[in-house]
Amino acid sequence: MKSCTFFGHRDCPDNIEKKLWDTIEWLIKHEGVTWFYVGDSGNFDRLVLKVLKGLENYLYDIDICVMLAYFPTEQSVIEDNYTLLPEGIEEVPKRFAIDYRNKYMLDRSEYVITYVVADFGGAAKYAKRAKRQKKTVINIAEI
Repeated sequence: MKSCTFFGHRDCPDNIEKKLWDTIEWLIKHEGVTWFYVGDSGNFDRLVLKVLKGLENYLYDIDICVMLAYFPTEQSVIEDNYTLLPEGIEEVPKRFAIDYRNKYMLDRSEYVITYVVADFGGAAKYAKRAKRQKKTVINIAEI
């Protein structure tokens, strides 16, 4: 089972949706990727989840996992069949929770799709980390 995770700027534009669809569909068809880890923060993660659900409805047999960094509250939006907390997150101080979640997703993925247009921030940090770990990294901002 091959897997992919995603890291992108919170404020990415909506017009990347087609690039996301094409890139993810290519990974499914040509690389055999069937498992997808996505976060729950910002517009990039929202767009990724929308595309993944669309591909799943398009009859691709894929597994989607929305990884939370924090325990859900009454105000949290939970994606019923998709939402999980990373194992061990209950021991992590809140200020390190997103970093822990991102490492968890990266450690379980061979492929990483990013939307990175700046050399700073969490998306850039994890894109660099993925490259150092010899993961296949596709930055859709460069497509």
